[in-house]
Amino acid sequence: MLALEVVLVPVSDVDRALKFYLETVGFGLDVDYHPTDDFRVVQLTPPGSACSIQLTLSESPGRLKNAYLVTDNLAATCAHLSERGVKVDSVRYKDNLDSWSGGWSPGLDPYRRDYASFAEFCDPDGNVWILQERGYRA
Repeated sequence: MLALEVVLVPVSDVDRALKFYLETVGFGLDVDYHPTDDFRVVQLTPPGSACSIQLTLSESPGRLKNAYLVTDNLAATCAHLSERGVKVDSVRYKDNLDSWSGGWSPGLDPYRRDYASFAEFCDPDGNVWILQERGYRA
């Protein structure tokens, strides 16, 4: 068995990123261990996830691209994040989901099919998160 436990998120300012993920996005804080001036581990977990993120101080932040956060209600999640101050891009859905040969259309998939509707947001360093709907039940 293999399980994905942690994804490293390269940031330019750990305190700023911690505030964004904890207070703005709503991740839970698992660890903020800072035993010396040059060593710190900050780990957070999205609500309902088994996989966490660790904020890593980097000279080239913003390299995390297209990490997925899955939600069972994309509209509600986007509204919630927006209310908290996250700039969420417009929701879009995959046209012709059955063959994946189409393009994108604005809004939610009319049938709310799994894996069809998406939105994205960035953290202050430009790390890109994709929101994807799966398991929607009216």
